Amino acid sequence: MAGLAKTFGSGAMTNTLEDIAESKCIFAIGTNTTQTHPVTGTRIRRAVMNGARLIVANPLEIPMAKYASLFLQLRPGTDLALIMSMARVIVDEGLADMTYVKARCENFAAFAESLKAYDLDFVSETTGVSQEKIRDAARMYAETDPAAIIYSMGITQHSHGTDNVLALGNLALLTGNVGIRGGGVNPLRGQNNVQGACDMGALPNVYSGYQPVTDQQVKEKFEQVWGVSGLSTEVGLTLPQMLQKIDAGKIKALYLIGENPALSEPNIKHVTETLKKLELFVAQDIFQNESTVSAHFILPAQAAMEKEGTFTSTERRVQLLNRVVEPPGEARPDWWITAEIAKRMGAKGFNYSASADVLKEINAVTPSYAGITPKRLKSGDAPHWPCPSEDHPGTPILHTRTFTRGKGFFAPISYKGPAELPDEAFPFVLTTDRSLFQFHTATMSGRSAALNEMWGRQRVRISPATAKELGVADGDMVKVSSRRGEAQARAMVTPKVVDKIVVMDFHFAEANANLLTNPACDPMSGIPEFKVCAVRVQKV
Repeated sequence: MAGLAKTFGSGAMTNTLEDIAESKCIFAIGTNTTQTHPVTGTRIRRAVMNGARLIVANPLEIPMAKYASLFLQLRPGTDLALIMSMARVIVDEGLADMTYVKARCENFAAFAESLKAYDLDFVSETTGVSQEKIRDAARMYAETDPAAIIYSMGITQHSHGTDNVLALGNLALLTGNVGIRGGGVNPLRGQNNVQGACDMGALPNVYSGYQPVTDQQVKEKFEQVWGVSGLSTEVGLTLPQMLQKIDAGKIKALYLIGENPALSEPNIKHVTETLKKLELFVAQDIFQNESTVSAHFILPAQAAMEKEGTFTSTERRVQLLNRVVEPPGEARPDWWITAEIAKRMGAKGFNYSASADVLKEINAVTPSYAGITPKRLKSGDAPHWPCPSEDHPGTPILHTRTFTRGKGFFAPISYKGPAELPDEAFPFVLTTDRSLFQFHTATMSGRSAALNEMWGRQRVRISPATAKELGVADGDMVKVSSRRGEAQARAMVTPKVVDKIVVMDFHFAEANANLLTNPACDPMSGIPEFKVCAVRVQKV
């Protein structure tokens, strides 16, 4: 969101999932789409079968690579060099849409100057991708119209993740692929309703609809609607920053809703120790998990099919959710629990009787959601925001005439590699992946015997050459160590992994990859570098 907001003025997916069918070229980078977003993966495969050209850039030979016209198997953490070098090829070979650039963008000259640092010799050596393939990818993307970019956490979960996103924005602006059907820059969210959570202000720097907490007029608007005074104009903390403050004794209470940082954050041994320092730890969830075991109070929430409300998908589409089954025991809706705590603490403005009342408040204070009313959703409509009035059709494609910020901004970017590189003590690079058969920290999916039979334990994936170097056979127990911890699991020898690369997931408490990962964060977004850290591997 930080990168796209700087480039376009809005941090959301620019096009719709349905729009993928209109793409003639799809550049999928940092996303194992068929595993992590299988419905979207199906749309991409269908587009390819209908003639679209697919470029896949990933450190792993992911299943989607077999559908690609071009597969770029780059080293983890080198995406920035690859993207910027593609931009340089496009500029050097006169493939840029300069009519679009001159009419709709700014800061092109400074951006073009920054491309001089990305010569093909340097980039090929850095990424491990041949110069020929880099040129082919640049030409294919620039010369095939319209072209879409699709990415996910393989781009953002780096200490320079915002720069990666800025680079993708540059590439799309350079070729005129923003604001058109079949084009755009399209981040795929990591979990259901992450987009909606961000839209509602579950970020440290904004209220709902990305209205800045630092804006005095915004502050006064919310004070008036909520009947309060003294709302802060200071930017709050990200989760890694909260954990640092807890560790330092500066935060003493935590209210955790539907999250499991004891598995999902980097360096989880330290996270677990940190959570135990809290004087008050309240967890709200549908099941116990590795984080809630440290909680002083656990509040029973309702699962998705047990409650009513809305979800906002990765494509900005707001959809009504109806209750399908009755909730068990004392389980209550998340909004109800939070409102009851607030009322019992003496707060005003929490007198909701149903989820529809919450949406009505959202309509009143959030311009982009103003027209997405309970009445409209109940009629069967599911519009894309921004939707400023009830008679507005919604906005499937952003930035069609002008960018949210006015003109698209070209960002000059200096190359930055991973925060931690291999050395003699830790000669391998660990990167993380997800399984089709498990979801996030397996709080829900791990309760399914059928899913666990497909993928129910950690596997340390290494290449045949790496296995030979280590004297390891498929199925052998290995120990993977980093500067932060160690984990033991069975090796899975596969040619789909590059030599000197180790691949693990974070679904399971046992041998979790986040025992090893690096908590170094992107300075703009605060996202940790889950995707790259130095490790050593030993046969046990």
